[in-house]
Amino acid sequence: MNNKPIYIAAYHQSKFGKLGALTIPEVVHAAVTETCAVAKADPAVVDVASIGAICATALNEQGLLAGLVAQVPGMEAKPIEAVENACATGGQAIISVIHKLLLGYGDIGLAVGFEKMRDADGKMDGKLIGKVLGFFSHPDERVGKTYVFPHLFAEVMADYMRLHGVPEEHLAQIAVNEYANAKHNPFAQMQKVQITLQQAMTVDDRNRYLVEGLPMKTYDCSQISDGYAGLLLATEEGLRKLGIPKHETVELAGWGQATDPLTKGNRDPLRPAGAYRAMREAYQRAGVRPAEVNVAEVHDCFTVMAAIATEVLGKAEVGQGARYWVDGRADAKGECGINTSGGLVAKGHPIGATGVAMVGWAAWQLLGKVPAELQVPSPRAAATFNIGGRGRGLGGRA
Repeated sequence: MNNKPIYIAAYHQSKFGKLGALTIPEVVHAAVTETCAVAKADPAVVDVASIGAICATALNEQGLLAGLVAQVPGMEAKPIEAVENACATGGQAIISVIHKLLLGYGDIGLAVGFEKMRDADGKMDGKLIGKVLGFFSHPDERVGKTYVFPHLFAEVMADYMRLHGVPEEHLAQIAVNEYANAKHNPFAQMQKVQITLQQAMTVDDRNRYLVEGLPMKTYDCSQISDGYAGLLLATEEGLRKLGIPKHETVELAGWGQATDPLTKGNRDPLRPAGAYRAMREAYQRAGVRPAEVNVAEVHDCFTVMAAIATEVLGKAEVGQGARYWVDGRADAKGECGINTSGGLVAKGHPIGATGVAMVGWAAWQLLGKVPAELQVPSPRAAATFNIGGRGRGLGGRA
């Protein structure tokens, strides 16, 4: 496969939270046209595309999402596909476009992702959403669990705390830090909500234990979100066609992908082999060492995963990921600004858009385009880590 460099030519996202009365065709149209508009480009310049969402069929009664992309004027009769990889769907869409560009299908590609999990009034059906998300687990692991993934990750959280001697408040501090970041991110779902460590530790109507006997509480969880995000990717020839100078872009220098077995019992969720392999491959492709990375966006579907992801990134030893946050090393002005966007916990988690948004925010960091309070000083290299049915990592450099 050709190793020509791939660049992030443009990034765009909606505010995460509620999309109101927008229909799925309208959401897809907005994601495509608004992303292209950032580059002052007509969608007709796009050669290939990929789109990701996981709930469109079950919650929105809409399939064949690639056809909705082709519905946008200028996008018809092009190689477009829809991808699904659970919470890593957005990252899968990006990798799909990269592969097409490297195979010579064109010079400009579009990766978009979205999710619409709320109704026109912004309300959600929690039990239905819990059931639909449970479809992305193994049938054997759904038995006896009302909300499958919160239950599974609550078990992971308990194991992490017990094995590594991590107190509950260290994981709660991660959520506090992320809500503080979201305050300055105009795209964040929880921008207007702030919590203290005492609030994150207090069990009440707003912050209850999700599973009896397990330590996970409401503030440890990511959000139920609507939203969309898009990336315009280009080769050097693609940048010339777009009229975008290279210094205004970020090179998507490395990526990796690996798959672990679906059942938790067949793998070590505290040291996920697929995640470590994917990040290792991303670093090797990019020619970047973990120590050089000072920007990162990681998959904190629950706070324990932010801790584990910090270890997967190579920023902390196994069992020390939460301590990295508590010590302030993950702050925007710390050693490595992790989830300066607010992460899934506070920025929001519109599942199909999540991986795209991670890479997009990391690119904005490298280009100095995020609010000053969140801007990492002298950003050198960025890494993202997105998990779902598969774990994968993407690395970038300015």
